[in-house]
Amino acid sequence: MISLNNTVIKELVYVNNAATTWPKPESVLREASVAARGPYSEHGRTTLSDIPDYLYDTRVSLADLFHIPDPDQFVFTANATDALNLLIHGFCASQNKRFSAVTTLFEHNSVIRPLLHEQEAGILSLSRIPPDRSGMILPEAVQEAITPDTRLGLVSHAGNVIGTIQNIEEICHIFSEQDIFTIIDGAQSAGQVPVDLSRIPCDAFVFTGHKYLFGVPGTGGFFLRTPEPIIPIRQGGTGMDSRSPVQPSEMPHRFEAGTPNFIGIASLQAGIEFIRDTGQETITRNTLQMIRFILGRLQDIDEIRLLHSDPMTPILSFQVPGTDPDDIGFMLAKAYGIITRSGLHCAPWIHDHLTGGEGTVRISLSCFNTMDQCKTVCDAIEEICCKKQDDI
Repeated sequence: MISLNNTVIKELVYVNNAATTWPKPESVLREASVAARGPYSEHGRTTLSDIPDYLYDTRVSLADLFHIPDPDQFVFTANATDALNLLIHGFCASQNKRFSAVTTLFEHNSVIRPLLHEQEAGILSLSRIPPDRSGMILPEAVQEAITPDTRLGLVSHAGNVIGTIQNIEEICHIFSEQDIFTIIDGAQSAGQVPVDLSRIPCDAFVFTGHKYLFGVPGTGGFFLRTPEPIIPIRQGGTGMDSRSPVQPSEMPHRFEAGTPNFIGIASLQAGIEFIRDTGQETITRNTLQMIRFILGRLQDIDEIRLLHSDPMTPILSFQVPGTDPDDIGFMLAKAYGIITRSGLHCAPWIHDHLTGGEGTVRISLSCFNTMDQCKTVCDAIEEICCKKQDDI
């Protein structure tokens, strides 16, 4: 039994980690609690000294995790959605004529909606690349989508519906060779799979703190190789050069205005340390072992339709034809205490492509799940399907 908000409920089997990881490591909760007590190291805003500098220390941890020598190339935002909006709208603001942008059907609404907003404003035209039958974005399809006026490319590293990992190194090389500014959405990959930005020629890489980096919600950011192509769309206090009426041009102050989320950023650093201490390879190996166990069990249930049979991250989406995914999710939660995600997962394009827009039930694991929990999930889904069959 566990207690949430002073209410005792039966133990949850939480398999909705692609939305937000839970539980958080104890070290993350401890560091967030320490940070909440303050005070804070605010450069240019205080005379305090000899206290933790959460911003700098976490930038150093991010630079180490992603193999980048300069920590100041990492900018903190509220989440990946915030980061993508700053990058997309900031890039569009830097262009002096209408251009073409290339993206994929795997994208999240945090990419889709800013792009469509700019398209409706007449700033860009949009080309969308579908995956092949194995769920991959082929390099030749990327090449075919590029036109002489293509200036922007956006690719999701790991999708949040079927769990495939795209070859972003090769895709970024294609964009880079044609001087196309490239943004990689790493919301589902950062912390889950190794990412070496010293080898990947992207211009920007977006991460979020509350998923597989194990931070608390309200944290995220982006790596930016060169700041000039992105015009800041937010301005405000930075604690430096206060007399100047314009936003500083130096990184990371160019994009960070206002008082930062010290507590969240402290938790993000602790999450990165947890990954380092546990081992990235260990996390990846254990979560894939569990999701493949679930896959094997569900493949034996006739009533189940799996969207993909070879997940590369611990994500699995399925349907029970003839039953609304929301109904399946509701039954799993209320009857079995199993927390999944049902619906379109903020990724309508890939659902249109794979399911006709009908939605799915998604299971997503973290290293805190267990094989016993995986068996419980499979038993519950099998029982629901058997009851459905008996009702026919």
